[in-house]
Amino acid sequence: MNRHITVRAKNHFSFLVDVKALITIVILIVLTFLFILSSAAIGEKNFSLIRVFQTFLGNGSSLENLFILSFRMPRIIMSLFVGICLAVAGTILQNIVKNPLASPDVIGITGGASLAVVIFLTQFSTMSTSLTVSIKWLPAVAITGAFLTGLLIYIFAWSKGISPIRLVLIGIGISLFTQSLTTLFMISGPLYQAQQANVWITGTVATASWEQINVLFPVVLLLMILSLFSIRMMNIQELGDTIARGTGNQVQLTKSLLFILSVSLTGMSVAFAGAISFVGLIAPHIARKLVGSMYGALLPVAALVGGMIVIASDLIGRTLFAPIQVPAGVFTAAIGAPYFLYLLYSNRNV
Repeated sequence: MNRHITVRAKNHFSFLVDVKALITIVILIVLTFLFILSSAAIGEKNFSLIRVFQTFLGNGSSLENLFILSFRMPRIIMSLFVGICLAVAGTILQNIVKNPLASPDVIGITGGASLAVVIFLTQFSTMSTSLTVSIKWLPAVAITGAFLTGLLIYIFAWSKGISPIRLVLIGIGISLFTQSLTTLFMISGPLYQAQQANVWITGTVATASWEQINVLFPVVLLLMILSLFSIRMMNIQELGDTIARGTGNQVQLTKSLLFILSVSLTGMSVAFAGAISFVGLIAPHIARKLVGSMYGALLPVAALVGGMIVIASDLIGRTLFAPIQVPAGVFTAAIGAPYFLYLLYSNRNV
């Protein structure tokens, strides 16, 4: 079997399709659907996978519709979107800085978005933890916090261009600074706000609703389309700055645009699910093991892997210690922290 298939549209475009990567993507799509079915089936009341599928088709009973469609599906869809956003953001960042340790949470972008949202929650929530303003402001607040933090990192890291090592080191410092400010706002506010913010900062999709999905979906769809259109730029960037310039690519402008895209994806994730950590670090590495480093395959595979990681983490969090619900971010951190140490060790001589 040929390794690649050539797709041509006469006088318009042509491209190669990696057969192995295509098969991998199809398998991951099937696995993602099975993850969604399983997560919808398991909980305080269990259902068979067949009944869950029939409920998706509109043939569920009132009880099945209540548990599956009203209670479970919003957080499952939210988990999928958040995992996709974080994985793609991490993949883009690792492309920009040429560093396998780069991810939105490691270099501080997640921390900046979290700080902005905590300020928002403490200023515009009541004692019943309900917001006094529309939830539609939350993405704008999170993205603003992520952008301001990203801009700060970019300014400090700039020295006749962006140095990858400088960007990571400054990002880690900014991350610690935003974490300290977040803690300060939490302990200086009322107790009920601190409790609400603390759970949210750990990273959770427990409060997901269809209203939030309706706000999140169109923005994520737009950002993913932009990410797919950026694949060619990322492939060129992967060759190194010198070769990229030789192809006519405006390296610093491209890095800036990709950085903005990564920040936007991170902000959307943090706005609705809090600071779920390490997904943007782990998913790109798993994807590279599966399909290599060409971004036409790497980006969608990382997105699917990220989605499955967050769905699985949320499922474990709401079932393993029932009736207590543990935030999904606890389990992503439990997996990601040892993996981060492994990466540090394996790159100690680089």
